[in-house]
Amino acid sequence: MSIDQTLPPPPVDARAKRNVAVLVAAQALLGSQMAMIFVIGGLAGQMLAPNACLATLPISLIVFGSMTTAPWLSPLMQRHGRRAGFLVGTLGGFTGAGVCMLGLSMGSFPVFLLGSYMTGIYMSAQGFYRFAAADTASDAFRPKAISYVLAGGLASAVLGPQLVKVTVDAAAVPFMGTYAAAMALNVLGMGLFFLLDIPRPAPRKATDAPARSWAELLRQPTIAVAIICAMVSYALMNLVMTSTPLAVVGCGFTKGTAADVVTGHVLAMFAPSFFTGHLIARFGATRIVAIGLAILAAAGVVALQGVDVENFFVALILLGLGWNFGFIGATTMLASAHEPHERGRVQGMNDALVFGGVVLASLASGGLMNCSGGTAETGWTAVNLAMIPFLTLAGGALIWLTLRPQD
Repeated sequence: MSIDQTLPPPPVDARAKRNVAVLVAAQALLGSQMAMIFVIGGLAGQMLAPNACLATLPISLIVFGSMTTAPWLSPLMQRHGRRAGFLVGTLGGFTGAGVCMLGLSMGSFPVFLLGSYMTGIYMSAQGFYRFAAADTASDAFRPKAISYVLAGGLASAVLGPQLVKVTVDAAAVPFMGTYAAAMALNVLGMGLFFLLDIPRPAPRKATDAPARSWAELLRQPTIAVAIICAMVSYALMNLVMTSTPLAVVGCGFTKGTAADVVTGHVLAMFAPSFFTGHLIARFGATRIVAIGLAILAAAGVVALQGVDVENFFVALILLGLGWNFGFIGATTMLASAHEPHERGRVQGMNDALVFGGVVLASLASGGLMNCSGGTAETGWTAVNLAMIPFLTLAGGALIWLTLRPQD
């Protein structure tokens, strides 16, 4: 008997579990900057913008940066590997935070917007952590791997807003200390990606069917519905979350209270990820997405009941939970709906469309919040009522997919 024959086989998913551990750490550390920036971005925009209706434009530029980055970053990772793409992301985050600091010091809204756009490069890279977790995972472990990586956001939910509290007024110019902390996080987190063990995708074989175009991919029902549900889950979460600090402060509460509400929201976004994958494995992605959409609707109902601090907390916690079920479920649907050699195209298309929807949501958020009646209460009502048509669209698409004859 040879030596090779005497060795036990490697544990199933051993490589995938190692990669998941690295990606969880990256989500926790590097992801903190997004929690920080989403807390202060609208407030800094309100300080710099020439018009209050443009207060959330910096958040929109971050998401627009992510949307326009995804179509080239995903093929880059297809050719050169995940590590290269994630290092590009940390460079974007570092540079974007530095340019935002420059904009704050100059009192320049356009420079601040440029830095926000560059921060979107990091946001795009972070969006691919969930797909990277699936790269080396077995079919059984894949939904759990995706949800575990998103669970890393639990630590960022605590770390990010707490860093805001200690840095927001640490410099003479408000918010500058927070962006300096974001630069430091990118430097610290960069080394994590050298621990990844994800092989580059094998080149397409001559016998493989050619990769389908965007139009052909979107004609596949599962892909189309998965993208619609991901778009709606993420866009509505962003629509409401972007307005939340403005609404909380506008209704007479402090910036610290706004940070605490966002902390509760981000905890709710990521804490369920410890079991979401298990729920998907047991009940199926479609049912979990449907539950997520229902919880998002419940968040809107609670928010419309009043502007007491309890309403903000409960609504934002439900918003986070609904996003978790809807987005992880839709990601799982998508991950099993295409061929391996189409990975770069499908994932790039998905994130471009998802973040395109989020751009529109974040742009609408500032307009609805600040320009829908003149008070924080009427603006907050308008934001939450805007959820209705999009939840109807996603729910209808999911029902259609469930009822259509299977091929």
